[in-house]
Amino acid sequence: MFTEEREALQFSWDQLGDVEAGRPNLGDQTTVRIYRLMQYTMRDVLIRRFGPKVADEILYEAGHHAGSEFCKNLLDKTLDFNGFISQLQQVLKEHRVGIFRVEQSDLESLQLMLTVAEDLDCSGLPVSDETVCNYDEGFIAGILEEYTGKPFHVREIDCWANGERVCRFKAEGSTTAA
Repeated sequence: MFTEEREALQFSWDQLGDVEAGRPNLGDQTTVRIYRLMQYTMRDVLIRRFGPKVADEILYEAGHHAGSEFCKNLLDKTLDFNGFISQLQQVLKEHRVGIFRVEQSDLESLQLMLTVAEDLDCSGLPVSDETVCNYDEGFIAGILEEYTGKPFHVREIDCWANGERVCRFKAEGSTTAA
């Protein structure tokens, strides 16, 4: 699919293919273990090759791009904030990504505190000294940026992997356009 070097991201939603035609017997479902197998082996290789800081940045960037595409293709950006969040909660649950909640929001300053329970990426992982949801940080930032047209930075502050039972994210938007 992609073999050449590039300066700009080129992924688009249609490159996910026609899953129904390609998997008439297995469909679009897999297990969380298989998803995590791909994610955590890739994370491990990225850390070994580039170090944890660069690996985290790569995963964040990939998540950001995925979140933007997810928003453009599965969400209605014309809804008001409450309607958009309600739809986002439903779509994330339908796709079995997690149970998304807004704990606090200040729309004027674009400050949000968000949680994801039963997170696809980390719920049930052994406790370690690190947060591991860099992809999720970028994914949420991409969704929020696509919806608002404003740049967002999202940072995970609590994670199942560091002993919490939900992932908690602080989202901070800029009041200038993206």
